[in-house]
Amino acid sequence: MNKEFTPKEIVKELDKFIIGQDEAKKSVAIALRNRYRRKLVADDLKEEIIPKNILMIGPTGVGKTEIARRLAKIASAPFIKIEVTKFTEVGYVGRDVESMIRDITESAIRMVKEEKMKDVETEAEQLALERIVDKILPGSQKKKKDPFSFLMDKKDSSDNSASSDDEETDNRIEKRRERMLKNLKDGKLDDKKIEIEIEASSPQMLEIFSGSGVEEMGVNFQDMLGNIFPGQKKQKRVSIAEAKDILKESEAQKLIDMEQVKNEAISKVENDGIIFLDEIDKIAGRESGSGPEVSREGVQRDILPIVEGSTVVTKHGSVKTDHILFIAAGAFHVSSPSDLIPELQGRFPIRVNLNSLSMDNFKDILLIPKNSLIKQYIALLKTEGIKINFTEKAIEEIATFAFDVNEETENIGARRLQTIMEKLLEDLSFAAPDMDAANFEIDVDYVNEKLKDVVQNKDLSRYIL
Repeated sequence: MNKEFTPKEIVKELDKFIIGQDEAKKSVAIALRNRYRRKLVADDLKEEIIPKNILMIGPTGVGKTEIARRLAKIASAPFIKIEVTKFTEVGYVGRDVESMIRDITESAIRMVKEEKMKDVETEAEQLALERIVDKILPGSQKKKKDPFSFLMDKKDSSDNSASSDDEETDNRIEKRRERMLKNLKDGKLDDKKIEIEIEASSPQMLEIFSGSGVEEMGVNFQDMLGNIFPGQKKQKRVSIAEAKDILKESEAQKLIDMEQVKNEAISKVENDGIIFLDEIDKIAGRESGSGPEVSREGVQRDILPIVEGSTVVTKHGSVKTDHILFIAAGAFHVSSPSDLIPELQGRFPIRVNLNSLSMDNFKDILLIPKNSLIKQYIALLKTEGIKINFTEKAIEEIATFAFDVNEETENIGARRLQTIMEKLLEDLSFAAPDMDAANFEIDVDYVNEKLKDVVQNKDLSRYIL
């Protein structure tokens, strides 16, 4: 995250993928910018500045998850989406809330590791090519200079003669190696087969461990066993092109310092991590008098210390959650944010309402985003030689159908467009491989022909759309 990403720039970036919801975009942009500002504050005050967690309220399919996911991508921050309904209160079978911190730490480890591996890519590639040459030309390995050779002062003439022959041989071998390396780099030998040694993947020994601290104990136990019993090697016959990739990754793994990766990943989680708590409205109800509801108020009380700030022990080290940004979201159809326990409500000071999608929103969603459904289907059918074109009236009609079905049946937001587009292009997608390359126009009559009967029949549309 650099100073060029002002809140306006962040919103502009979000606009490329999400239609409308300006209030929510503005709130998350400010939250992200505040993270950059916090890094510039004096150290004694920096620790006191806690993130202003956000609660998004709105129906499904209006962009809550997408806003959080794109925000994390803009900031190159570790990000996980968690369905809070998977958690149960401590003491019951199920995932414990601390597992979210373990998950985001694993995500950060992967991120940092990929960055480090890119840094050593050139060196790893060279080492991989050297290993392939050693395999193709056995006995041509570069001889290491004897560090004690300088102690051997006395040399007779026969030694000098032998030394001269050795030098000539070494030069010949060196030239052969250079030619082979050049051919490998140019890809001239990519189709040839070669046998390489790789580490055999061992089956997961402790899959019986699941949930809560037992899950973490199982992972640590498995790591310990892995250190005692080193991984087995096996021979594998692959093409040289495949061998390059396999050995390059193997060499890159050796070149990076995993301790440094872990330290950087933990720092990234603590200062830049974003956790998206979805379906929080499902745990908003109070306990009923009929018995314990182990996935509701008890879970809220378990989540509270994580959101407030605590230290969670993971297999990579301790992670402090004080400065992780939490974004919670829920439809709140049958409950309201005030049904959450007061302590948890207080930890989400920023609340934004996301609006249901209008007909114009549906039209914009089909056309404007970089990954819009119209662009996706055009690209998919183009691979079959079919060039499809949607008229403006046809797009308006699709948007109208989506809006009407959402109003009359279940409101699932923009996801309705996926079901409608799939139904609309079902016949064309099925027949495309057998059709001759052609231009195909989707007009308003085609849309009506494919969708009108389904949309008008309420029972049918409930099942199909």
